[in-house]
Amino acid sequence: MKRTAEVVLGIIGALAYGFLAVIGGIIVWLQSNEDVARGFYDDMMAQSPELELPDYQVFIDSFGTTGIILLIGSILAIAVGVVAMVLLRGNKKPKVAGIMFIVTAVLVAVISLGTGVIAGAFYLIAGIMCLVRKPKQLIV
Repeated sequence: MKRTAEVVLGIIGALAYGFLAVIGGIIVWLQSNEDVARGFYDDMMAQSPELELPDYQVFIDSFGTTGIILLIGSILAIAVGVVAMVLLRGNKKPKVAGIMFIVTAVLVAVISLGTGVIAGAFYLIAGIMCLVRKPKQLIV
């Protein structure tokens, strides 16, 4: 049985996680550049004075932590997704690949506080398809 749909959904999910990894990298870079980060913080304060933002140092620390979580979580999700797609190749172990897709989607969505939900949806659908689809039986 060909598992093209599952692999395509896995690739789309990996690309979405790649996008999140880039965003996490940009956030980490922004934290390390004091001038750019200060300008970003001041712009946020000027645009939304009714928001009660924490002081600058607390904001930058939490911002950097968010970036690191996004970056590491997305890279791990991409790696697990590639392993799952390799397991799908040739229909070797679709059940294991499905479980890997589902667990990765749920964990990264929870760890990233919902940021990875859209990317995780592709992994989740691919995982469910891996578990549900059965090979056709030839009737002789």
